[in-house]
Amino acid sequence: MSQYQHIAEQIIAAVGGKDNILAATHCATRLRMVLKDESLIDTAAIEAIESAKGHFLTAGQFQIIFGTGTVNNVTQALLQLTGAQSVSTTEAKALGAEKGNIFQRFIKMLSDIFVPIIPAIVAGGLLMGLNNVFTANGLIVEGKSLIEVYPQWAALAEMINTFANAPFVFLPILIAFSATKIFGGNPFLGAVLGMIMVHPDLTNNYALAEAIRTNTLDYWEFFGHQFAKVGYQGTVLPILVCSWILAKLECSIRRVMPASLDLLLTPLLSIFITAILTFSIVGPITRDAGIAFTDAVQWLYNSSGAIGAAIFGAVYAPIVITGMHNSFIPVETQLIADLAKSGGTFIFPIAAMNNVAQGAAAFAALWISRDAKLKSIAGASGISAVLGITEPAMFGVNLRLRYPFYAALIGTALASAFIALFKVKAVALGAAGIPGIISIRADSIIPYVIGMAISFAATFTLTFVFSKQRRFQAAATNPAPQTNQAEAVETAVVEKVPAVAGSNPFPQEWQMPLAGEIIALEQVPDPAFASGAMGAGFAIVPSGNQVISPVNGTIAAVFPSRHAIGIEADNGLEILIHVGIDTVKLNGEGFTQHVQEGQAVQAGELLLTVDFAAIEDKVPSIITPVVFTAMDKGEKIRIENQRPILSE
Repeated sequence: MSQYQHIAEQIIAAVGGKDNILAATHCATRLRMVLKDESLIDTAAIEAIESAKGHFLTAGQFQIIFGTGTVNNVTQALLQLTGAQSVSTTEAKALGAEKGNIFQRFIKMLSDIFVPIIPAIVAGGLLMGLNNVFTANGLIVEGKSLIEVYPQWAALAEMINTFANAPFVFLPILIAFSATKIFGGNPFLGAVLGMIMVHPDLTNNYALAEAIRTNTLDYWEFFGHQFAKVGYQGTVLPILVCSWILAKLECSIRRVMPASLDLLLTPLLSIFITAILTFSIVGPITRDAGIAFTDAVQWLYNSSGAIGAAIFGAVYAPIVITGMHNSFIPVETQLIADLAKSGGTFIFPIAAMNNVAQGAAAFAALWISRDAKLKSIAGASGISAVLGITEPAMFGVNLRLRYPFYAALIGTALASAFIALFKVKAVALGAAGIPGIISIRADSIIPYVIGMAISFAATFTLTFVFSKQRRFQAAATNPAPQTNQAEAVETAVVEKVPAVAGSNPFPQEWQMPLAGEIIALEQVPDPAFASGAMGAGFAIVPSGNQVISPVNGTIAAVFPSRHAIGIEADNGLEILIHVGIDTVKLNGEGFTQHVQEGQAVQAGELLLTVDFAAIEDKVPSIITPVVFTAMDKGEKIRIENQRPILSE
């Protein structure tokens, strides 16, 4: 029995037997399996496998880290022993997504539908906020709007208002296109359905109450039944349900329709039947359900007051970590689309309080820390957070140190309670932070700004307090003097081969493999690298497009998709350059390979050319980890003058 078959047998036993493995694949470093029952995983048995460097469960895939040169052989042996389906990494992701529970799949569905249309909603929302600057009384000039003081700007304000309303007036078209595509139908038929639902011959949904009051509502009447001629402007739920019906109906008709008639009759019948159902039964019911849901959300917020807002603010950051905040998008869209009734969305201001708090925590860490690398990360990510993008601060600094994150939760809760007292709401979506002022109702701007100040001040202060408590506790439990770790990029490392005491394994000819900003490995948005399970190292945020050999050595491995290269230096140092995150799914797109496996290379020799502009929007990140896969456990590295150095 080969070494890899033995490892495969250990894996099979540890995951509940071969019948529990639905499919398997691998990337440059990881075996990825889709399992029937994830509760059968014996993590202790996985950790006992000698070649396994780590494992984690994400997106319905159980992944075991083996490293280049091993993972492909283990995967092949596993597939031979189990007869499991061999799939691509993209197919594995799809299978994994299907395995989530109903709630997880529902959240993913909403995210897949609404995330692509967010830019349109944000653009309209920010334009709406800009119009707010021109038309709000007392915002700039006391007692008057800007266009009352400067009438020459009135036409521009009117033009901006028209532009701003467009995404919301035709929101059903955007949602129907995206939803029908996600549900498996023709998205262009979905767009047609959306157009039907906002056709100008219909009574505008915003004018429905007035039409009923004045008895001017028109009806279609046939077969003894009346159907109101009402549009669905500003609605979400009716569009989602009707798009689902359209997609499923189209697929059902296509299965039974002769191929010669498919192009002619399938679209016709799908649109006609769905439109009839929309205006007769489904639309009115889901419209009322959507109104009831919006009323319930509003009642919950209004009745829970400051306490409810504080609780929501405190849990908002943990919700972001899970990705569940994407489920708020349709709720906010509905609230904003129905401004006359809702007054706006309360979720956006609370999200802004969280973002400012995360930024304040990062700034406090910048002030407290003596680690130059952490200070540089904290400064940049803090600015990003208060401007509305929290992930760098949250994941790169606050969660890493923990106590800034806890301080941010409290700061967000306090600020959220304050703005709830003043019923602060946003009339548009945008960057939730300081720029979000433009999205806030004119009468709520002052309490919104005060809320941000509370969030920042409370979090910044609490981070200092928690840091002192942490240092006192550390001194009580570990009185040994602390070594200066300035300029250090530290990572967890794995046990492989012993290093010679006092030696520096990095060759003198070392060159950085890629131009760009050097960051800590912990900042890589992939747990396999960020945890250090692949080895000590660092990462690069690329500014160039050429990957070169950092050392004199031999190409040990080139993955078929060309996204990862392993190099063995002449002195035995093993280096893995993994270009981007999840780039294996591109199957080589955007990568030009210049070397072959087994080829001798010199430091500075071109290995890959990467079209980062072409691939950046197709992968989670283009951050490129550079790891050293054969170093003694406990060793750490730092970067000085563009060179890796062993830390003492």
